[in-house]
Amino acid sequence: MEYSPVLALATALFEVGVAVWALRGPGDRSIVRTTAAILFLLAGYQVVEVAVCANVGAPGVLPRLAFLDVTWLPPLGLVLVAQLHRPRSRTFHVAGRAMLAAALGIAAWIALDRSFATASVCSAVYARYTHVMPRFVVYAGFYWVGLFGMVLFSGLGARTSTDPHRRRLLAQVLFGTVGFVVPAVITSWFVPTASGALPSIMCHFALILAAFLTRMIALERRQAGGEESAAPAHEPA
Repeated sequence: MEYSPVLALATALFEVGVAVWALRGPGDRSIVRTTAAILFLLAGYQVVEVAVCANVGAPGVLPRLAFLDVTWLPPLGLVLVAQLHRPRSRTFHVAGRAMLAAALGIAAWIALDRSFATASVCSAVYARYTHVMPRFVVYAGFYWVGLFGMVLFSGLGARTSTDPHRRRLLAQVLFGTVGFVVPAVITSWFVPTASGALPSIMCHFALILAAFLTRMIALERRQAGGEESAAPAHEPA
């Protein structure tokens, strides 16, 4: 089936729109900025995939750029979870920084290794990439450790955080992460035409994560608005 860019472009527009909306509103700036960065990266993958599939016979560096883009998603997810947790967790912050350091090394590898990823097939709404094995196993391990960390730490935070508002925000990250990873894996395993296209399928299902992050920002805005209205007004001099 011929590749259609409509879903990818619509998803990218939604993710960019939410990121801009988040940056322009109230809320904890560290949370807002990290969330916006995740949304911009999700949108970036969609745009790159459209460019890859527009000329799959000679995509150049675009397949590597696609993986370079999504490399930063699990580390930033862990950073977001660490920023959300109250009280501040040293373990969560160390995990986020460690993943960021690992992502920097992975990114350098992708940039230098011209054989890291090449486009092979674009079908319907997803792309399938070819990788040199077993080196790609290292990247896959890094990625799954990051995703598992997002699920584990956001789940722990949603149960143990002392701030009820932050628990609700962490729950959005948990539901969004599980909500896109599980159906992406099921689709890759049980839909014959989707076999081998898990990276692309995950990025399309990540629209679910984007939706939960949108709700998270909306909750943070509501909280910030409530705190502002509850603040005592200054008496005139």
